[in-house]
Amino acid sequence: MAAAWAWFRLDAARRWRSLAALGLLIAVAGAVVLTAVAGARRGDSALGRLSARTLPATATVMPFQPGFDWAPVRAMPEVEALATYLDTSFALAGIPEQDLAVGRLPEASELMRTVERPVVLRGRLADPARADEAVVTPRFVASHGLGVGDTVTALLLTPEQVQANPTITGPEPAGPRPVLHIVGVIRSPVFSDGPQSHGTLVPTPALLRRYRPNLLDRTSWSDGLVRLRGGEAALPAFTARLAALTGRSDINVQNMAEQQRHRQRAAAFEARWLLAFGAAAFVAALVLIGQALVRYVGASLADLQVLRALGMTRAQSVLAAVAGPLLATAPGAGVGIAVAAVASRWFPIGSAANAEPAPGLDVDPLVLGLGGLLTVALVAAAAAAAARLAVGSARPGQRTSARRRSSIAAAAAGAHLPVPVLVGARFALEPSRGPLAVPVRPALFGAVAGVLGVVAAFTFSAGVREAAGNPERFGQTWQLEAWVGFGGTDFTSAGLLAAVARDRDVIAVNDWRAAVATDVRSRLPLELYSYRPVGRPVAVVLTAGRMPAAANETVLAPASAAALGARVGSTVTLAGTTGTPRAMTLTGIGFVPAGSHCGACEATGAWVTDGGFDALFVTFQFHGGAIVVRPGARVDEVTTRLQRAAAVGGGEALFAPPFPPPGAAEIRRVQALPLALGAFLALLAIGAVGHALATAVRRRRHDLAVLRALGMTRRQTRGVVVTQASVLAVTGLAFGVPLGLALGRTVWRVVADYTPLFYVPPVAPWALLLVGPVVLLVANLLAAWPGRRAARLRIGDVLRAE
Repeated sequence: MAAAWAWFRLDAARRWRSLAALGLLIAVAGAVVLTAVAGARRGDSALGRLSARTLPATATVMPFQPGFDWAPVRAMPEVEALATYLDTSFALAGIPEQDLAVGRLPEASELMRTVERPVVLRGRLADPARADEAVVTPRFVASHGLGVGDTVTALLLTPEQVQANPTITGPEPAGPRPVLHIVGVIRSPVFSDGPQSHGTLVPTPALLRRYRPNLLDRTSWSDGLVRLRGGEAALPAFTARLAALTGRSDINVQNMAEQQRHRQRAAAFEARWLLAFGAAAFVAALVLIGQALVRYVGASLADLQVLRALGMTRAQSVLAAVAGPLLATAPGAGVGIAVAAVASRWFPIGSAANAEPAPGLDVDPLVLGLGGLLTVALVAAAAAAAARLAVGSARPGQRTSARRRSSIAAAAAGAHLPVPVLVGARFALEPSRGPLAVPVRPALFGAVAGVLGVVAAFTFSAGVREAAGNPERFGQTWQLEAWVGFGGTDFTSAGLLAAVARDRDVIAVNDWRAAVATDVRSRLPLELYSYRPVGRPVAVVLTAGRMPAAANETVLAPASAAALGARVGSTVTLAGTTGTPRAMTLTGIGFVPAGSHCGACEATGAWVTDGGFDALFVTFQFHGGAIVVRPGARVDEVTTRLQRAAAVGGGEALFAPPFPPPGAAEIRRVQALPLALGAFLALLAIGAVGHALATAVRRRRHDLAVLRALGMTRRQTRGVVVTQASVLAVTGLAFGVPLGLALGRTVWRVVADYTPLFYVPPVAPWALLLVGPVVLLVANLLAAWPGRRAARLRIGDVLRAE
């Protein structure tokens, strides 16, 4: 033990810079891996932790009926709590109206008390009796720079303006301008920011009581957030009893638990990418730190052999070799843990960030504690293994058994290729054993993994970029919408959409009506849209089958088809307001219009023919038109022209761009994670290939010296290392490019299925075009320094040492 301790003190004093570099490498690797794993755990659990603290709603009930009586619903035995709110909004001074900054105007104090009781991130909840108080979501603070202690001015209409404009269009507000004091920043499953949200301000019920004539018109309706005693399991019975109680089967009852599962799937997907990122960083750390450890222990081989000849035991030699790396590991692991704890302030990421109930610093004792212990244990084990191999390796001058020959190298020899090419191929593909061993397999695996990761990442990223910028992937093939009616009443003339179809910049129009039907078997609500082209038909994005052509046919949206277990050719029985359920044959699966009143609406619902709609419903809930604008035309100019024409004709229709598909913003959030993973795999490849090149020059210097003695020039010696690097690069390209393309497309298909969106195989042409030259360039750059060392070998010294 005394000998090992004496060696450790001498070695640490002599090589403290190497130990410091090793400790820094351990700290960086540990921080990256622990941050990724802890961030993944935090993100995956964020929504569950938020729900556990907030009394979340089981369902949202949307009757779309002005003056709907909620008292019988509140008295239902399944209902534990009910909070109603007005689906209306008003403008805020200095905030663009399109930001939709005001949402869910509470009718009574139950909201945020017995249902959706939010987590207060800063400040406090607003007093329900104070009309001048409000709370906001975190994105509101980030988007508008207004938080606790700030004020915002509400711009209300006069009662005359409200009653004169029953649609969502209206003149400049000329009514009261109450000042609202922001007293808190809150978050709950409902009161959280979506991917496209700029934040939300929620006023108190007192504001509605004080300014009711300035806020509500004859078409205003309220929705309800319901907590059921039996949770989601009680939802089918509640829906059936609600239909019997109200005499309406077209009330839209949204399953909030299903919406939360959709959000959880997105968060889980992001968490898996973070875990994959952490795994790639872990593998890269194993390679890089392992190589540093091997070099550190290998550099001590000669000294340890001398000490062993003087009486140091094998165990003492191993202990002496391990002591230095362990000295560097302890502070390195500690720094990594501290950095990971500080970095937790920026996690979770993606959609989970909008559900985190306690943002800020978060120390995960399980991940950080076990991670620190595992770091020390792995370094100790690797150092011990390297030391045991070093002190137990063959004596100087002892040769190894014959190498296992590579068929490719043999083919190069048979083809009489130049000696540098032949020797470089052998160095790249023949590992050998003992002191002459070269890490061939890790280098080959690293090269393939690096190319695979980069190609897969860019392929996936190409799919994200294309879909995020192309609404057609989510079924939105039109660029303009017209809203012409609500609650069975049209606000404009019957011929408006036909006149729109004759506009010079309009190439297709679909005159649709919408209402909610219920699947008789599952009690699943489905928002049905009628398909009635005016002039040329509007294209509908289908993933299977065809559009309905008869009154007893329907097309289901992807998520609805999955929930019902329906396929093309299946039969579903739907009930509307006519009182007669209709058996409908499923002719296809495709996307429906997205709306402002639900999440991923484009994936839930159905299409029917005009006759099918009339067979199910007495009247419509919404009436509108989908308008396809000629390519090259300015949508804003077309909107202004059509709005002006509708006003001249005495109509109150609203023309506006369609609601952006929510899924587009969701997938955009995961675009960076695969790129980061690809970068780490590329780092792994660089480390593995660089280590293999340096090791080959060091361990096979005798072979190179013999060849130099036989006449090989310095330039040819460099060519050996260049050939070795090029063979590794070409192997990585040969296997990595097709595997990476397949992996990137497979992962993108998985994302397309769960988002959902219309899958188109992604291609990253620039990545595929440049990956070959870039990989070869990087490999040859890595070969520059080992090649220089090989060319400058002192032939006599090497041969005498051997």
